[in-house]
Amino acid sequence: MNKQTECPSCGSPISHQKTPNVTVDIIIGNQSVQPEREIVLIKRKYEPRKWAIPGGYVDYGESLEQAAIREELEETGLHVTLVRQMHAYSDPTRDPRRHNVSVVFIAHATGIPIGADDAEEAQFFRETNLPEDLAFDHRKIVTDYFQKRY
Repeated sequence: MNKQTECPSCGSPISHQKTPNVTVDIIIGNQSVQPEREIVLIKRKYEPRKWAIPGGYVDYGESLEQAAIREELEETGLHVTLVRQMHAYSDPTRDPRRHNVSVVFIAHATGIPIGADDAEEAQFFRETNLPEDLAFDHRKIVTDYFQKRY
């Protein structure tokens, strides 16, 4: 149920309603081996305890790009160069915990990923050896990436 009220800055009516959370996911290619041939996945420390693309929530006052770089560094220890935005994924059922909209970035990094923060492990995978148990809609995102759909 929407409750009408006035905006404190301009006085116009506004609706207060639930909105999706904004998240970022980062597909990190291994620049030191073969760019875009391997990507980093993390093994999640918390439920769902599956493999996932590194990422997380955008903090208030933070840009999507800043969030992507911060989340990736926290979870993998890698310093990345963002290449571009790939796509936004917004299916309300993509995360069973809540409605999250994720903006996916493509990035390159050198070095060896180390699982940290919310990640138990982090490692590079090729398209041919991806884990079966990917979290959320990450199988779709990774497939879209390898098939260059976006």
